[in-house]
Amino acid sequence: MKYTATKNIPKEQVLNLYSANGWKSYVNHIDRTVRAIEKALFVYSCWDSDTLVGLIRAVGDGETITYVQDILVLPKYQRQGIGTKLLNECLKEYEGCYQFVLITDDTQKTNSFYKSMGLKSGKEVGANCFIRMNYE
Repeated sequence: MKYTATKNIPKEQVLNLYSANGWKSYVNHIDRTVRAIEKALFVYSCWDSDTLVGLIRAVGDGETITYVQDILVLPKYQRQGIGTKLLNECLKEYEGCYQFVLITDDTQKTNSFYKSMGLKSGKEVGANCFIRMNYE
């Protein structure tokens, strides 16, 4: 596996990764997704030869707020430490940032993963989340 910090990822690789994870809104607007990756604060990816197998994308100012917008690993590569490596690189890059935030599905799998990485739920720190979703 090769890990790299690059925002220049071919559209077909992005499409494959997001499709495999069922992120339909991102797939339905793939050109927007590619532009979002290019404009992100931080992008770190994992490759198996020429195949994109994992990606983390963060947005924000990197000083007071870093928000993990996307973290994905191809299903057949999950549970091999790739997501852990991706998130650790982002945490390391922004370790002094006041707030490090992400919103994710409320499942046992995701809760266990993020807690194992040292993150706390909003409830644990007295925070709440408000969101308006505009996707198809």
